[in-house]
Amino acid sequence: MRPYILPMLAAVLLALVPLVVEDSYTRHLFIVAFVYAIIASNWDLSLGYAGLFNFGHLGFFATGVYTAAIAAKTLAITPWLAMPLGGVTAALAALLIAAPVARLRGIYVVLVTFAFAQLMLQLILSQSHITGGAGGMVGIPGLEIGEYRFIRDRKLGYYHVSLGLLVLSTIHLLFLTKSSFGRSLLALRDNEDYARARGVSIARQRVMALVLSAVFPGVAGGFFAIYLRVAAPEVLGFGTLSLALSMVLIGGSASIFGPILAAIALTFATEAMAGIRGMEEARFVVVAIGMVLVLRFAPGGMIRIMDGGGKR
Repeated sequence: MRPYILPMLAAVLLALVPLVVEDSYTRHLFIVAFVYAIIASNWDLSLGYAGLFNFGHLGFFATGVYTAAIAAKTLAITPWLAMPLGGVTAALAALLIAAPVARLRGIYVVLVTFAFAQLMLQLILSQSHITGGAGGMVGIPGLEIGEYRFIRDRKLGYYHVSLGLLVLSTIHLLFLTKSSFGRSLLALRDNEDYARARGVSIARQRVMALVLSAVFPGVAGGFFAIYLRVAAPEVLGFGTLSLALSMVLIGGSASIFGPILAAIALTFATEAMAGIRGMEEARFVVVAIGMVLVLRFAPGGMIRIMDGGGKR
């Protein structure tokens, strides 16, 4: 219980942030940070715990974005239901690509999952009558409860929904990583031959790791579309991909809390740099340099530094 006291206190403090931060733009940055934190921490399940280096999670996020957008706007499904539908379709997409990935290694996994993201992008652009094409979909219905619209009160409602999704996602990941399933993933990552000799199915565990780590990025994608009321192909851009990956590596792989911490820190840091004249594009270079420095001098990431350099 003790290792989770600080994360629990952090969640409570984050819930109280709107009491002292009334600026809607700062709240917006927190919301974006929470979404990135969900993507990065779930990506860490397959990358850090299962040792499955892949680029699929941005595609799962985009799947959730467009599922919720089409469900809420085109099919007139309530946004409250459209968000979890994003998680369902993301899990199905993960299951689809997991079949070939389960028996591949190294660069081949990267290529297949990267191809999936590019296939998603081409599908979005080609089916413009459904997805809006390059212009995206706009005017997506927002969250409401009765007469109360969440867009009011300077994003307070959306702040708490995004934080709630992050808490649920983190509980989901902690349950998985502390279970026998999580231990089997670590065994496969560290010594595949030993794990196989102990009866662990490599293909099955990889498929489960990919599918289970896709659910909440899909839900987060659905929330993102409902929150911004826009679904655009830019969610599959290289900038988004590199930023999310840097959060995993800078935060510390196989830690869950490391990518969450890095997501919040990097979201605010990159936004601060974007406000400096001449640094709008250079901010990604700065993030890349930071990632290289962390991997070189503190390969365990931010979370290991905070733990005093302890081992995993």
